[in-house]
Amino acid sequence: MSTPVFNLIDQPWIPVAWVEGKSGPPEVGLRDMFLRAPEIRSLLIPEAPAHSALLRVLYALTARITGLDEARPGSWGDRREEVLEQGPFERNRELPHGRQAGVEGYFEQWSHRFNLFDRDRPWLQDPRLPDQSDSKNTAGVHKLIMSRAAGNNHSWFGHWSHHDPVPPSLSQATLSLLTWHYWGAPGALSTRTVGEVSHHYAKAAPLRAALSYHPECDNLFLTLLAGLTPPADEVSRQTDLCPWERDDLPDPLKPMPEPLGPCSQLTACSQHSLYLVPDQDGEHVADAYITWAYDAERIRPQDDYLIWNIDDDGNTFPRLADSSRSLWRDIDALLLKQLDDSSPIQPRVMDHAFDVSEYLRIRALGFEQDAAQAANRQYVDSTTPMVLTRVEQAAMSTDLPVRQLRELGELFGELLNLATKEAWLKYTDDKKNDPGTWQDAAAARYWPAAEDEFWSRFRQLTRSDNTAESNFDFQNSCRAFGQHALEAYETVTGSVTRTARGAKAVAGARAIILAAVKDPLKAMERAKKKKAAKKS
Repeated sequence: MSTPVFNLIDQPWIPVAWVEGKSGPPEVGLRDMFLRAPEIRSLLIPEAPAHSALLRVLYALTARITGLDEARPGSWGDRREEVLEQGPFERNRELPHGRQAGVEGYFEQWSHRFNLFDRDRPWLQDPRLPDQSDSKNTAGVHKLIMSRAAGNNHSWFGHWSHHDPVPPSLSQATLSLLTWHYWGAPGALSTRTVGEVSHHYAKAAPLRAALSYHPECDNLFLTLLAGLTPPADEVSRQTDLCPWERDDLPDPLKPMPEPLGPCSQLTACSQHSLYLVPDQDGEHVADAYITWAYDAERIRPQDDYLIWNIDDDGNTFPRLADSSRSLWRDIDALLLKQLDDSSPIQPRVMDHAFDVSEYLRIRALGFEQDAAQAANRQYVDSTTPMVLTRVEQAAMSTDLPVRQLRELGELFGELLNLATKEAWLKYTDDKKNDPGTWQDAAAARYWPAAEDEFWSRFRQLTRSDNTAESNFDFQNSCRAFGQHALEAYETVTGSVTRTARGAKAVAGARAIILAAVKDPLKAMERAKKKKAAKKS
């Protein structure tokens, strides 16, 4: 059977939403996406991890196309400003060493490496897998599409039968290929034999279980430029290579090549090796090989789009995706510089994104997963309203208010959880009786209201160098969050207050919230000490 032709440069596969007043097809290829980027509002990918993975690939391509993949010549920031002023991405551009840039120049040079199906170098795949793996024990399309039932994972968006699998479209398969490279599971996969080494254990993908933060502007042209970070002075496009730019396929028995710059860091850190098998008509994927990419120790490089928490020993680890945690609760770690050695480190991209546009949103994309096992739980996809990060960083007046707003919201969320638990236990008089039903119901009412409260007060903050003029009323904010907690508490516990025992239990536990409204600073200090005690 001849190999189907599906070149990702020109064949439509990327779902997009168009700017109001502009029109185009629902899916585009890479060439049209870059040439018409100012007309595209955003990517329209429902799977958050696939969206985040594709953005990383597009950042690398944007750096190549614009020549912003190296720090020199001149100022990197000034050169990005020139790209902004020129408007759409250039069609052609000459670079040193005979390299081509611009949309047409780059894709003409590498068009042979962007075929989804190819016997020699399929895009982001390893054509050696059919020879190195058992063709009778492949992964199958259900394993490839993470939202389908396979192994320990449940089916999310429909019911699928292993006896009669529905082959995914080429767009869905390509996005799933990316998802595996960035969010793939560790553990048992297909057996791969290379020389004398034969096993089926893969290491976790570089973004496994993490939450990724991306600046988002009014159109894709601005969004991609805002997502770039400047490379170090020593970075060279001759050595900082994307996988499709390398002359040879990687040696799976050697360690993963160390990333030598932003392009390799963005695209060449996968711990999984895949190969897609087309069906007879070449319009769907019929099967997939998924296995380990490197036998040596896993390398997890720093990532410019993650919040990095710091443990007591000074080690950094990415903030994990949590579908129950609202994005505003991370806002101070996103907007404000690190205040001390224990504070989280903001994503590096935030240092540079607002040079493209002061008015942008921050989009959090992640996958709530088990970091050490093949369990996928839920996508995480949320977006902030417009924020003014550069101004926030310049105006000291907003540092403390933003942090205290977040701390107040979280304080009353924690106290609400504690109060409902205590009321339940006192009412039931049974320590083994799980209070989760009340706690979940109270949280479902409180957190959306607290989020609205946070953003409402955030927008009212004034930007000046005088903290006293920030228009932030601590006591009033405390009462507002406390009132949301009390309303959620009373709604959930109200059904038992018709009995003396229930009324007594509810009134006694309500004091936990009321005490914090009366003296929030004392409650915040108590909460910090409690967290510190848990860590130790």
